Amino acid sequence: MKKKLRIGTRGSMLALWQAEWVKSELEQKHGLEVELEKIKTTGDKITDVPLAMVGGKGLFVKEIEEALLAGTVDLAVHSMKDVPTFFPEGLELRCITEREDARDAALLHKGGDIFDLPEGATVGTSSLRRQSQLLKKRPDLKIAELRGNLDTRIRKLEEGQFDAIILAGAGLRRLGWSEKISHYIDPKDMLPAIGQGALGIETRSADSEVNELVAFFDHAPTSIAVRAERALLKRLEGGCQVPIAAFGLVSGSELKLSGLVASTDGKTIIEDKIEGKTDDAEALGIELAERLLKAGAHEILKELYDVEAPK
Repeated sequence: MKKKLRIGTRGSMLALWQAEWVKSELEQKHGLEVELEKIKTTGDKITDVPLAMVGGKGLFVKEIEEALLAGTVDLAVHSMKDVPTFFPEGLELRCITEREDARDAALLHKGGDIFDLPEGATVGTSSLRRQSQLLKKRPDLKIAELRGNLDTRIRKLEEGQFDAIILAGAGLRRLGWSEKISHYIDPKDMLPAIGQGALGIETRSADSEVNELVAFFDHAPTSIAVRAERALLKRLEGGCQVPIAAFGLVSGSELKLSGLVASTDGKTIIEDKIEGKTDDAEALGIELAERLLKAGAHEILKELYDVEAPK
């Protein structure tokens, strides 16, 4: 049995918190020695350009996956919303952890509700998904690019560079910064990113020992919901910077899945819902994607990249 496990992780405060949590759980469960290997990804290196302009997929995982394949780390911990829907040969998504609060969180410089900001107020976000859904309700708002680690983004808000910023509530809660949140945004007003709030553990497919050691992290209801969301994303062929959103809710053996594709200006938003059995989670995700494509999402997405027409 392995005496030491090495976890590959990004070096941000939030990524390290997430990796430290996995490390602690592994040590308590198996009495192992676990160490973290900080790896700088392409997404971390590009700080002066909107990620949507960079293109490509896996900007926050590629270098970590290379370390996994090279054997310099034994597992990787990712925020699920950063994980592409495809994996290099020899790697797999082994576990999806129990989801934290999946909602987006609004932080306002002077408090209040983001939908009640004065006309022309500046909102910081690097997410086209958030931008499009916010502009649908408030087309008068000015959207400004917001990059950097969570603490950097919050500091910019506190300095008054923005009237409000939008972040994932899960990351703020994990870091103990819930008091900085002005309010959570109801998914009816802003559908979350695919996988938002959940962590993924990626391993080498053939490493049966590590796969067995980490198996206890998999949380069935979260895994079902997120895999349905990711099936939708895979059919739409989108990356994390395309204005696509989905959110699954599991109750017993039932799954409810909401999905959305939007134009970046928020003027066109195609959304729909589907319900079914949890055993059919991925098929439901694909079916909902097809519905969205037929309803007009294909016209939006083909402007951004080459997407297969609806069947």
